Amino acid sequence: MAKQAAPTTATRIDIKRSDASGQRGKRSASTRTTTGARAVTAALPQQRPRRAQPVRQVTRRAATRRTKPMLPSLSAEDRAALGKAARREVPRDSHSQFEPPTGRDIVRLLEQQAKTRLPELIPVRYGRMLASPFAYYRGAALAMAHDLATTPSTGFQVQACGDAHLSNFGIFGSPERRLVFDINDFDETLPGHWEWDVKRLAASMEVAARQNGFGTRDRRQILMSTVTRYRQAIREFAASGNLDVWYASFDVAEASKDLESQLSTRQQKRLRQGMSQAYRRNSLQATSKLTHTVDGELRLVSDPPLLVPAIELYPSELDRAGLAAMMRRLLSQYAESLPPSRRALIDQFEFIDLARKVVGVGSVGTRCWIVLMLGKDSTDPLLLQVKEAEPSVLSQTTGDGVVTNQGQRVVDGQQVMQAVSDIFLGWVQVDPVDQAPGSEASAPRDFYVRQLRDWKLSLDVEAMVPSGMRLYGELCGWTLARAHARSGDRIAIASYLGGGDVFDRAITEFATSYADQNEQDYASLQAAAASSRIPVVRDL
Repeated sequence: MAKQAAPTTATRIDIKRSDASGQRGKRSASTRTTTGARAVTAALPQQRPRRAQPVRQVTRRAATRRTKPMLPSLSAEDRAALGKAARREVPRDSHSQFEPPTGRDIVRLLEQQAKTRLPELIPVRYGRMLASPFAYYRGAALAMAHDLATTPSTGFQVQACGDAHLSNFGIFGSPERRLVFDINDFDETLPGHWEWDVKRLAASMEVAARQNGFGTRDRRQILMSTVTRYRQAIREFAASGNLDVWYASFDVAEASKDLESQLSTRQQKRLRQGMSQAYRRNSLQATSKLTHTVDGELRLVSDPPLLVPAIELYPSELDRAGLAAMMRRLLSQYAESLPPSRRALIDQFEFIDLARKVVGVGSVGTRCWIVLMLGKDSTDPLLLQVKEAEPSVLSQTTGDGVVTNQGQRVVDGQQVMQAVSDIFLGWVQVDPVDQAPGSEASAPRDFYVRQLRDWKLSLDVEAMVPSGMRLYGELCGWTLARAHARSGDRIAIASYLGGGDVFDRAITEFATSYADQNEQDYASLQAAAASSRIPVVRDL
């Protein structure tokens, strides 16, 4: 398989290390804007960076216009001028700033978020978040979105991930049967500020590095390498053609050859083992773990509260015939969101069983189902994950809007940001089967659908050594830059960032400060649990 042209240099991750020392000009915080640029250049008044506006949630057609990367009335030189001009309004070193908003109460935010979720699973969510400061960070995307709303922004928009922490990147199989590395969680995706994703990623690196016991010097190198690679990659993509950017991807098998020279013998062995493990993580393997045979029929196992078949959840409302009829209707509706070629494929599978599954950390409490289907026989299974999509955490701080289906929002954003996506990625709106008919909570809910496992593998963050986390951070930085370059004005952003490391050092300072805040927030959640303000179930 040939390499894609655009990421050739990036796959080697052979970045030049920036000098973390050195001085930069100081500017009083009071003179720095914490919003988008208000006035940039008189030469281009109609296209100047603007004060950051609320980002409207939109439908598929409008979202395409909203995140359109090209500015047809401007040349590449003019777009680069916009980026440089934005430095005057939002100095690059101003991104080091972080001051907690007045009246900040992260427990209250989590309690508000829990109101739309399954009450019996909320204690499990809190228990998972209390496992460590990093586990808390993973579940606290809403709190950080509120915090980021107070930080500087150039106003240049991209399709943002909204939750770009290091564990939301990973390996999975492409439709062409290649192992690729990419962002793999888009629950919070929305058009938004590119800086927010960078800060979310960088802070996650600092939090994880602290949890692994890395020293100050190692942590700083990890942060600088991550942000430097993002900046360098955006500059590389700014010099590339639109099609080259769109086709760029990170092929794990190809890149592993370049990576081996940077890895120890032990790390090379782990990389090969990880790739081998990923190839085995498919629907057939998942079916062997999640199903058993009952009266000669394949059924999903029961492991409450983590996995509960629908028949057990609603014994008085559902029987096998009723469940099958309901799922045929819902699968038919879901299939309408797929291209005709994928509909032809999904129609060849027959529904077998349905169960509710608890997934992740921040997602615990949202409705998530797994659907067991069979093709030609029991050796041809397909496991789909049907996950509830709530409004993005970004929407609370970037403004309200109109979204016809939150599941479609996730799918549209994922397909914009990812180089390749799951062939069964789609959406559906349903009346919740987990609510009593006629109850106030029985409003339609939005879901997105994807394969449960398709060569998916997440790297073990806790097992990483400093050099391994540094390389991983560089890979995440390149991947995030490529995702932003697909939708935003990569030329303006690259020009804003420039060839020096001013921005890199600023984000490194921000990440360090935010990791301190994260530890305080984790302590606040611990105190809420100790005082019984929040219910907690641990070790699930």
